[in-house]
Amino acid sequence: MLLELLFSVEQDFQFDAKRQRQGLQMMLENPSACILVAEAEGEVVGMCSGQTTISTAEGGAALLIEDVVVAGRWQGRKIGSELLNALRGWATDRGISRLQLLADRNNEKALEFYRKLGWQTTSLIALRHYTEVSR
Repeated sequence: MLLELLFSVEQDFQFDAKRQRQGLQMMLENPSACILVAEAEGEVVGMCSGQTTISTAEGGAALLIEDVVVAGRWQGRKIGSELLNALRGWATDRGISRLQLLADRNNEKALEFYRKLGWQTTSLIALRHYTEVSR
């Protein structure tokens, strides 16, 4: 599963097939979310997903990109950039002006990929807190 590959390089998350399937199913059922995949040679070799959120800074919707992953041997073939461009088009069609994502600060390969595509770093840091029902 591509998410297992993604979570193997992210320090803050662990792969849990049941949870990831549940999350993907919820996104598929949500009209404000989008999951895109890339296929080659009869298999899924890349995916990205995003969901809309309301931004007070933008005064409207923003897209939170949740996952971006391309299988190892398919990296470097513009699959990731094509997926992100398609997701940007999905957002643009819905009047969404800002896309945002989180990336592991130690994943230099991913950070360089995003920089080459014109993504900008911000001064913000991500914080999280779990509720009693989340675990």
